[in-house]
Amino acid sequence: MAPKVLISDQISPAAVKIFTDRGIDVTYEPDLGKDKERLAAVIGAFDGLAIRSATKVTEKIIAAATNLKVIGRAGIGVDNVDIPAATARGIIVMNTPFGNSITTAEHAIAMMFAVAREIPAADVSTQAGKWEKNRFMGVELTSKTLGVIGCGNIGSIVAERALGLKMKVVAFDPFLSAERALDLGVEKVDLDTLLARADFITLHTPLTDKTRNIIDAGALAKAKDGVYIINCARGGLVDEAALRAALDSGKVAGAAFDVFTVEPARENVLFGARNMVCTPHLGASTTEAQENVALQVAEQIADYLLSGAVTNALNMPSISAEEAPKLVPFVKLAEQLGSFAGQLTETSLKAVRIEFEGAVAGMNVKALTSAALAGLFRPLLQEVNMVSAPVIARERGIKVEEVRRDAQGTHESIVKLTIVTDRQERSVAGTVFSDGRPRIIEIKGIKMDAELGPHMLYITNEDKPGFIGALGTTLGSAGVNIATFSLGRLSQGQDAICLVEVDGKIPDEVLARIASLPLVRQAKELAF
Repeated sequence: MAPKVLISDQISPAAVKIFTDRGIDVTYEPDLGKDKERLAAVIGAFDGLAIRSATKVTEKIIAAATNLKVIGRAGIGVDNVDIPAATARGIIVMNTPFGNSITTAEHAIAMMFAVAREIPAADVSTQAGKWEKNRFMGVELTSKTLGVIGCGNIGSIVAERALGLKMKVVAFDPFLSAERALDLGVEKVDLDTLLARADFITLHTPLTDKTRNIIDAGALAKAKDGVYIINCARGGLVDEAALRAALDSGKVAGAAFDVFTVEPARENVLFGARNMVCTPHLGASTTEAQENVALQVAEQIADYLLSGAVTNALNMPSISAEEAPKLVPFVKLAEQLGSFAGQLTETSLKAVRIEFEGAVAGMNVKALTSAALAGLFRPLLQEVNMVSAPVIARERGIKVEEVRRDAQGTHESIVKLTIVTDRQERSVAGTVFSDGRPRIIEIKGIKMDAELGPHMLYITNEDKPGFIGALGTTLGSAGVNIATFSLGRLSQGQDAICLVEVDGKIPDEVLARIASLPLVRQAKELAF
């Protein structure tokens, strides 16, 4: 029997033809995604679901999808899909991360022109018969400095277009190597330098805990007087209230936004501000982009249903059925090692080395490398997956090295991840025990034995009496319960590391108290 696929959003008819040509039974109901009850009633009959942003694939929908094997999102964002619920049911979630890059980059350039020359306001004025030629005095882009925050796939295209306009480009991106910056023709700088030098600032980074409100009142105060801000990436990257105040005061000369903290943006603090250009999330809205993502998602879903091939999956690596049982625990280990290192990395990455020792060296290490890179990048680039992670590394000029060797110690298999930044090398190693559970066995050369839980406290400290008691007292008095506690040190009285699993998120004020304890050098909360 042919696999059955439901398309529940508006998608190019070319996608329907791909499914049909490949022998898949496709049902095209572009308005079904808006009717949650009806979608839940019919989804159980389908093997695949192709969507855009209108369909909300909630836990309830997934529970009703008794035969569903794959969800394909035509586009990048998947916040309308409950990925943990899909993963728990063994449903693969795919997206098309590269189908609309040029369209989004071009929209950012268009918005920059619009705000620089006040084109929308001038259009309204002229069509009202006012002919206010002296009112709209714009600025040239030529010879101005563009600050690009996030120089990945879309950001690098914007940078190239800006260079073609004879602008100077500076870029802030922790994952952008000096070599990649040189290839692009941009100058790599830190955020404060970008703020101080840029005449125009454009954002092209995902929304994560680290990037939320990356342009806030403090950042705007450091920016040049008369700066222009463009955001065609994600709502929440800019503190909208702070930007409104800066627009009203004249600190910011103008802003152009395609995305907002709350969407649809029926009302917003930025609306009505002087020289504020707004569009309703049109970054990917071109005929070409819609066609690209539709074709890609149809091909990906068809490939998986017909041959088992996995492309651009957010919750599953590219692993064959034969190797999966042995490899999957090491995929989890590699991703945890990457996430551990990524959450502790504050400066620019230059290189990544992954060493496979023992039995694991004979496995499909490409999948493990992809998993490690995905874990490493995800704290800053939230929408990265195992397929896109190697591409991101190449785009940013980050050297990735794989090393295989025979077993040299007591463990049958060891995976060691070393990252090289502008300031230091940092390493973390782990293994998988016979129960299939990953363990951390070494951090920065210090022997450990720790299992990573959802909420971890990482501390580096001096190995002297009194530290453990002070830490326990601080956590206990704050009502934070300790689940597991692991210690390691180089030697008596030297550097030591403490990994503590706790039962919930640690309040910021408690973390600050821990960081201020005597003997503590660093205290950071990690999430897995």
